[in-house]
Amino acid sequence: MWSPDEIASLCYNHFNKLPKRGKPEAGREWTLLAAVILLTDSSELKTVRKQVVSLGTGTKCISQSAMSTKGDILNDSHAEVIARRGCVRYLTEQLFRAVSGQSSDVFCPGSEEGKWTVKPGVSFLFFTSQTPCGDASIFPMTGSQAQPCEPVNALQSEESERRGLKRHAECDLEETRQSPRMKTSDNHSSRRKSGNTSEHEAITENKESSPLNEVLRCHPGVERAHPPDLHRTGAKCVPDSPADPLQPGLLYHSVGVLRLKPGRGERTLSLSCSDKLARWGVLGFQGALLSHYLQAPLYFRAVVVGKCPYSHQAMQRALKTRCSDVRDLPSGFSAHDPEILQSALGFPHNHTHTEAKHTHTQGRISPCGAAISWCAVSQQPLDVTANGYKQGVTKKALGTSQARSLISKVELLHSFLKLVAATEELPESLRDPAQRPALVTP
Repeated sequence: MWSPDEIASLCYNHFNKLPKRGKPEAGREWTLLAAVILLTDSSELKTVRKQVVSLGTGTKCISQSAMSTKGDILNDSHAEVIARRGCVRYLTEQLFRAVSGQSSDVFCPGSEEGKWTVKPGVSFLFFTSQTPCGDASIFPMTGSQAQPCEPVNALQSEESERRGLKRHAECDLEETRQSPRMKTSDNHSSRRKSGNTSEHEAITENKESSPLNEVLRCHPGVERAHPPDLHRTGAKCVPDSPADPLQPGLLYHSVGVLRLKPGRGERTLSLSCSDKLARWGVLGFQGALLSHYLQAPLYFRAVVVGKCPYSHQAMQRALKTRCSDVRDLPSGFSAHDPEILQSALGFPHNHTHTEAKHTHTQGRISPCGAAISWCAVSQQPLDVTANGYKQGVTKKALGTSQARSLISKVELLHSFLKLVAATEELPESLRDPAQRPALVTP
């Protein structure tokens, strides 16, 4: 009824129809794209209607010190996060239409009082043009994939540490010649000393739990005798979790752990896109506020990845396997099992295509600083941001409503409160005024 290439083409064509504002400069800037697609099955006509309801681009993330307690800034502007937040905005309007007696493409009344459910035949797909950053990006390189730098060895590790040079953040990928979010080591990487024999032995002697054996278990085709290097992610392990061994080859990363996205210098507090997709696969992608109205959480039917360095085993591990043991969830919640597919179509504005079009007169290639959010809502569907605020906003306007993104926390709360005000029969969880979310105006 639909194919991965059909979904990818639908998303790329939708991006091409958007205004130029916020798009990367051809041949000099690259970006990533993600989208949520609404599928409507018609059993009578034996057709499936496919509609992009939310689309996002972006590669940036703000640091911890730049975050706001007022919810008026976007902490995470990676494409996957932008697309999902835009989808929440779309779902809020669809619920508003439903409670107001208007037609909704998504919702119909549920069996519980004040609750709504997805219409029969309606489902959602998630598309991302690149393997999500974090755990899904960690897998062995194959012989057909170009090695962007020399493999790590002990002398390089010791030299890098002695010189005190930091490993470049993932957001600085323009200085490398590799695929976005697949960070590999170079001579300017700060690592633990590979000469720490006791640490290395501790890793390799425990054959059941070592990072090497975990990677080999997930990728049985990899040769133990001559293992390749590893696709790497700039995302760092969360504090107090198993740390990356930072050893050569397949021993560089731990797998299956939660990670934080890198920032420029100062670290961020934003979980990797792999971790967020895994969370949405358990808790749903509707968010806490809309859960008040929904009889059951919303899960993606499938996750489709565009043409890029990719491992089905790593995607399975990151999005599904590591969540399979989650227990004691509230009624209706479960560790969902979305279909994971890859398209043969690449995003024309990704790093690889941008590099191919680049000329020396354009300076160095860099990630686009803007993030685009588009969603299928009736008013102001397009929202372009930079550094967490609306693009082009002046310093004088920072902290005001004019600077806020339409998918920021406070703006989504405004939309939700309008939904509550329009609802005659509130869900039970919202009937007590003391339990209703309060509006805090920045």
